[in-house]
Amino acid sequence: MSFFKKLKEKISQKTDAVTEKFKDGLSKTRNSFSEKVNDLVSRYRKVDEEFFEELEEILISADVGVTTVMDLIDVLKTEVKKRNIQDPKDVQAVISEKLVELFTEDDEKVEGLNIQPDGLTVILFVGVNGVGKTTTIGKLASKLKNDGKSVLLAAGDTFRAGAIEQLEVWGERVGVEVIKQSEGSDPAAVMFDALQAAKARKVDILICDTAGRLQNKVNLMKELEKVKRVIEREVPGAPHEVLLVLDATTGQNAMSQAKQFSEATNVTGIVLTKLDGTAKGGIVLAIRNELKTPVKFVGLGEKTEDLQEFDPEQFVYGLFAEMVESSEIEDQEEA
Repeated sequence: MSFFKKLKEKISQKTDAVTEKFKDGLSKTRNSFSEKVNDLVSRYRKVDEEFFEELEEILISADVGVTTVMDLIDVLKTEVKKRNIQDPKDVQAVISEKLVELFTEDDEKVEGLNIQPDGLTVILFVGVNGVGKTTTIGKLASKLKNDGKSVLLAAGDTFRAGAIEQLEVWGERVGVEVIKQSEGSDPAAVMFDALQAAKARKVDILICDTAGRLQNKVNLMKELEKVKRVIEREVPGAPHEVLLVLDATTGQNAMSQAKQFSEATNVTGIVLTKLDGTAKGGIVLAIRNELKTPVKFVGLGEKTEDLQEFDPEQFVYGLFAEMVESSEIEDQEEA
C-alpha cells in the first residue's frame, strides 16, 4: 500500500471538519509548494543530483530552514537509493512520509497539554507583541471551557497599552473572568493575585498572559523569571506549560524569537498563529526539527474554533492534499 493511501486512510478516521481546517488553512503553502514540486517532477526524467538541488531550493523557499532542509535531503537521497526509485513522481510520497516521521520520531504520540488530573493547572503564555498572544489565550480559554474546564485568566502584560482591556474583551466574549491590576503594575503581583483567586475558587486552569517587549530583552527575561518564581512558589510543579506564541508569517524571524525565549525560559510547546496567512508554512518543520520543541497548536483562521491542536498527519495532508487525492484515483484505476 502506498504511503499516500495509508495517509488517506488515517485521515478518513479523523474529524472531517478538522481535516478541512488544515486543508484550507494550509492552502497558501500547499499551492506554492505543490506547484513547485509538480513542476520539478514534470521536468525531470530521473532522480539525480540536479533534481535534489532544485528540491532543496523549493524547501528553503517554503521556510523549512537550511538545517532541516539539509537533513531532509540527506534522508531522501538515502531512501531513494535504498528503494531504487527512478521516477521523480515517486519521490513525492517519500517526502510526505519523511515529514510525518520528522514530527513523530521523538514522541510515541503527539503531545497534548499537560493538564493536571487533580488540582490547579497553570499555563504561562510568552511571546513578542503582535504575534496574536492575547487572541490565542482567548481562543484556548474558550476551547478549554467547552471541554468542561473552569478557567481563569491573568492579565500579566501590564506594559503594552490596551493589553489588559484586550484580554478583558476576550474574557467577556468566552465567559471567563480576568484577574488584573492597573496598567504599569508589577506582573509578578498580578500573578500572585491570580494564583490566590484560582486556588480559592478551585478553578481547573489558570492561563497567564505576559509582556512581550523583546527590544528590552534583558528586562523582559528578568520579569519572566520573577513571574515563574512566584508561580513555582505558590503552586509547586507549576507552570505546567510554558507556551511560546509565534507568528508563522514572520518565517525565520519566528525561529529567532523561539531561540531567544528558549534560552530564557523552559518553553514546553509552540503555538504557531496565522498559518493560514502565509505560503511559508514550512517553518513548522524547522521549529520541530531544530528546537525539538513540540508544536502544540496552530492558528488556521480568525474564528475561535480555528485554533487547532497540532496533528502531524493532518498537517502533511494539508500540504499534499491534491497529491493524496490523485494517488487514490490512480490506485482505483490500477485496480
